[in-house]
Amino acid sequence: MISSDQTIRCVRIYDQSESVGYRILVDRLWPRGVKKEDAGIDLWEKEIAPSNELRKWFGHDPEKYDEFTVRYRWELDTSPAAAAFASLCRDKLAEQDVILLYAAKDEEHNNAVVLQEWLWSKLL
Repeated sequence: MISSDQTIRCVRIYDQSESVGYRILVDRLWPRGVKKEDAGIDLWEKEIAPSNELRKWFGHDPEKYDEFTVRYRWELDTSPAAAAFASLCRDKLAEQDVILLYAAKDEEHNNAVVLQEWLWSKLL
């Protein structure tokens, strides 16, 4: 059962200030300038990140974000890895916050935000 005290947060991997919880990197590519030994992640979940084709198509263009959201949610809905990931997040939320780490500069238009919304729709 998910604790009412726990939440899912999206945090840029370069911003270490809000990072208490189970830390999951949700990008397909490793973030530039971050050493693996310094990242402090608990899990790197490449399989639930947008496909290479979708990632390249989107290119972090805010005007494509709505369509990106539709396409990425479809990828998540049809992925066995995403279903397993949702189950893992449900388990972790029983004890602590889940932190979705991403590297994009845009804090409002990125895959972690879509993933966070998708997770809540599956977990509630």
